[in-house]
Amino acid sequence: MPWSAAACRRFSGRNQAASLWHSTLRLSHPESGELAARASLNASAIRYYEKMGLLAAPQRIGGQRRYPSDALHRVLLIRFATDMGFTLAEIKLFLSGLRDNAPVGPRWKKLATRKLAEVDQSIDRSLKLKSLLQGLLRCRCPSLQFCVNRLSLSPKLRRLENIPD
Repeated sequence: MPWSAAACRRFSGRNQAASLWHSTLRLSHPESGELAARASLNASAIRYYEKMGLLAAPQRIGGQRRYPSDALHRVLLIRFATDMGFTLAEIKLFLSGLRDNAPVGPRWKKLATRKLAEVDQSIDRSLKLKSLLQGLLRCRCPSLQFCVNRLSLSPKLRRLENIPD
């Protein structure tokens, strides 16, 4: 039996309301695949961040993992911080107990102070490596032993040379 026009309108109205509810839910509580796509990550990264405690466990709605609306901000921050060389442990420390409306400046200052020391050490190592590599471009050493001695690679190696056979 065909549906009456009134029945079709009522059914259509319910579907539109359901569709609107689902799209609102999707925007306000994205599932892991949607969250990952918005952050240009794989869904497995989202699940890994959750496992590591960087993201709170999501709600399950209709069998799907639904993350809170602030999850995108957290994921984008995690991605940015990892790209900048922060470890997941450092990021977890930064995010632990952080509330949406809490100022982040003091946390950044603490983390940045620690990270700056690491960066300075890394720059020193990189400059030494650059100098060494530039010298190696001109290497004309006749043997490995001569090269090791010339580079003074290790004080321990130099001490071993003075031990009588």
